[in-house]
Amino acid sequence: MFNHWAEQSGLEWRADSRGLMVGHWGNIGPISPFTIEGLRQRGIDPPANPRQPRQLSAGDLVQSDLVVAVKEAEHRPAMMQLFPEWAKRIEYWHIDDLDCAGPDEALATLEDAVRQLLRRLAPTADAA
Repeated sequence: MFNHWAEQSGLEWRADSRGLMVGHWGNIGPISPFTIEGLRQRGIDPPANPRQPRQLSAGDLVQSDLVVAVKEAEHRPAMMQLFPEWAKRIEYWHIDDLDCAGPDEALATLEDAVRQLLRRLAPTADAA
């Protein structure tokens, strides 16, 4: 969603995804079928060749301008364990996974958060 709407808005920002515990739950595949359907419902073509999840590294954090963790209750403790020096430097959202919310609810909440972020990242008229 982010990359699609950022490009439509003329923003140069691009998002990429990393996992904190890749492989912990087994091979869950590159992208949820619920996500694919949610993208299509929003008029967004899902990636043609989605890649497998990638583990977050310290290098990823250093190279990023902004890091967002989608579910604070889950991701903050993992960040404290894996990258304690970064745990307070990232932005945490409060979007439930399928264990706590249905896919329609989770994707709608994610959509709202992404749109808010895009508004924040958009250049203002004062900066022009």
